[in-house]
Amino acid sequence: MTPYGITHLVPLAVFAVGLVVAVLRGRRDASHDGPSRFSRTLAVLIPLATVPLQLVDLLVNFDLDVTLPLHLCDLAWIAATWALWTHRPLAVTLTYFWGLTLTIQGVVTPSLNEDFPHPRYFAFWALHLLIVWSAVYLVVGLRKAPRWRDYRAAVAVTLGWAVATYAFNVVADTNYGYLVRKPGTSILDLLGPWPWYVLEEVGIVVVVWALLTVAAQRWARRTG
Repeated sequence: MTPYGITHLVPLAVFAVGLVVAVLRGRRDASHDGPSRFSRTLAVLIPLATVPLQLVDLLVNFDLDVTLPLHLCDLAWIAATWALWTHRPLAVTLTYFWGLTLTIQGVVTPSLNEDFPHPRYFAFWALHLLIVWSAVYLVVGLRKAPRWRDYRAAVAVTLGWAVATYAFNVVADTNYGYLVRKPGTSILDLLGPWPWYVLEEVGIVVVVWALLTVAAQRWARRTG
């Protein structure tokens, strides 16, 4: 897929419309006691849109370099499903942080070899857009702001993933999470070479997540 070609611009337009819908629907559901029918429907829709192709890849098109669900986006959809179904604070926080700082990188600078109408093209966009929309729905729409203990827990979970995934990459000679080398074209090109870009990314993420926590808390107080 060509970045910012027509098959990228169309999903970006859909993405923008979906953000507005997520906020408006969240505001409508904010007074609901517990997860609404919409929230749980979206929770079911996410695995329906992502799991089938992952199973096909695992069973039919297995490639050690790309098939295993070790990218953060592969965990983000699980967190989003959990958050939408339960509204648990840690799940909401992981969806918010991973969605708005990591998954969104795939929306802006997608690393995708397949183009329309390949099934992986649709699975890629469904995965990325649904995660970000879920984060916006939960935090901006429903005003479920992360607490500082949720922030600390999210940082710890993410660092644990990074250490485990890097170790697997070294043993299996893979590049999950882009922890060993950068993808072909991405926002990581703005950072230094390996391993500095990994450390820079960690530092940026920790600071940005703290700012997102402050912003969400202020938004919740302002609109609550």
